[in-house]
Amino acid sequence: MTATDKVNILLVDDQQAKLLSHEVVLAEIGENLLKASSAREAFECLLKNEVALILIDVCMPDLDGFELASMIREHPRFQNTAIIFVSAVMMAHIDQLRGYMAGGVDYVPVPVVPELLRAKVKVFVELYRKTRQLEQFNADLERRVEERTAELRKFNEELELRIEERTRERELALAQLFEAQKMDTIGRLTGGVAHDFNNLLMAVLGSLTLLEKRLPEDPQIRRLLQNAIQGADRGKALTQRLLAFSRRQELKPQAVDLGQLVRGMEELLKRAVGHGIVFSSEFSDDLPPVLVDANQLELALLNVALNARDAMAEGGSVKITAEASTVGTQATSWRRAANGAGKPFSGAGDGALPPGDYVRITIVDTGVGMDEATLAKATEPFFTTKGPGKGTGLGLSMVHGLAAQSGGLLRISSAPKAGTVVELWLPRANCAPAAVTRAPESPTQSKPETTPCTVLIVDDDSLVMTGTAAMISDLGHTPVEAHSGAEALNLLDSGLKVDVVLTDHAMPSMTGLQLAGWIQEKFPGLPIILATGYAELPVDPSSLGIARLAKPCTQHEIAVAIHTAVFANDRVALSGAAN
Repeated sequence: MTATDKVNILLVDDQQAKLLSHEVVLAEIGENLLKASSAREAFECLLKNEVALILIDVCMPDLDGFELASMIREHPRFQNTAIIFVSAVMMAHIDQLRGYMAGGVDYVPVPVVPELLRAKVKVFVELYRKTRQLEQFNADLERRVEERTAELRKFNEELELRIEERTRERELALAQLFEAQKMDTIGRLTGGVAHDFNNLLMAVLGSLTLLEKRLPEDPQIRRLLQNAIQGADRGKALTQRLLAFSRRQELKPQAVDLGQLVRGMEELLKRAVGHGIVFSSEFSDDLPPVLVDANQLELALLNVALNARDAMAEGGSVKITAEASTVGTQATSWRRAANGAGKPFSGAGDGALPPGDYVRITIVDTGVGMDEATLAKATEPFFTTKGPGKGTGLGLSMVHGLAAQSGGLLRISSAPKAGTVVELWLPRANCAPAAVTRAPESPTQSKPETTPCTVLIVDDDSLVMTGTAAMISDLGHTPVEAHSGAEALNLLDSGLKVDVVLTDHAMPSMTGLQLAGWIQEKFPGLPIILATGYAELPVDPSSLGIARLAKPCTQHEIAVAIHTAVFANDRVALSGAAN
């Protein structure tokens, strides 16, 4: 209600002349005047209208004013409605007290003084108007408080949700960081162990190879020797898997036709999974080539197939498919694509792929599957659910390392009794695929024909030095030993003539690459072979004209490396002489 809104004033009197007189007097105040000549009419009018003030004549035939006022006050709607009695009689104090007890708020004597009546009516009308405005203001205030309270409640709920979401994101990020740090630490440890183990294996394999040539033709001795060589070869394969997991293996990425590669090894994969398991593959003709080391990819697919076989003791199926996929700036795009089935993912490789073009290789099996706890550890090294002697727990670790080192990602989804889906994301090659060459299962190795030469061997490990020198001597060459880079330089500075330098890389004080730099500066043209079990070097040796030999290396590999280095150097020398 505003200050200009008119209010209703009810005039109650049984005499029409008096009602008319009151109407004339109050017309000046500009409010709505309602008239009733009996108690019944008065109640009808009250029930139909909102009345601000009631003027009641005290002396009326049916009900006097006091009785009417008492009845009005008994109604809940009119308990606070102002009532003024108008009377020419019953004005004694006892009568006035009765009127106040009946609910009246004031008296106006008759004859009525117009100014007095108008003044009193204005007071109560204004009081009514102010009361209504205050009530409206309070109602508006309560409504605004409720609205604000609702907004605050909604804001608090949204804030709590955002805090919970940020907390979950932070916990997830911390878990991923912890997992990444853990895997990186394990990777560094296994990489270092693999390198040191490679040195030991080189000494063992070299000695066993030489013993095989010198021992008598005793079947039992030969069987024991072959058993030792096979054990050392298994150790060599183990170190290769460790290096693969720690992303320190030497990779030779090239453009590979995935369909051609899988078809070429399909018989091997079928033999690996066994007769009770159906193997199949499906590739589209327009599948782009992938950029990866072909031999390591073959080994990765074989490892996944063997894991699938072990999960299907009662038979099943394994299927390999692939499709091109582009990862944009939003990491969720490839996450949804990778998790089409909505199954839980393992934590391995849980980082986002950088934007680019990829090929997603999917291997699906119908095996027993894995629960979340097993799935979370599936790519950790040495973790296996197989029985003793049935697995090293490095198969998926190797695949994970290959994917990461190749610039891709390994993802695994699985659930108990629902099979397993392994996804290998690899970068797409931007050139035509190269032909995949595969070494025969039983290669025939023949010693290359090389003129006997002098080989300077540099290695700080005496076991490796002894074995390497013995193998080189057995090849018909003359080994010269140096146990450090400084000793090797001293020998060369003293005038020692050598045809090739075979040096280890990881040595104290001076590394193999640093030694090679000094030799190339002081003795240009001298062939250098860098033998190391590390794949990650400060620079690529080939870019410096240095041959590389991976440890542990066999006698045949050493012979080929020496022959290649010396023969290449001879060709350069002859070419220079001809010019």
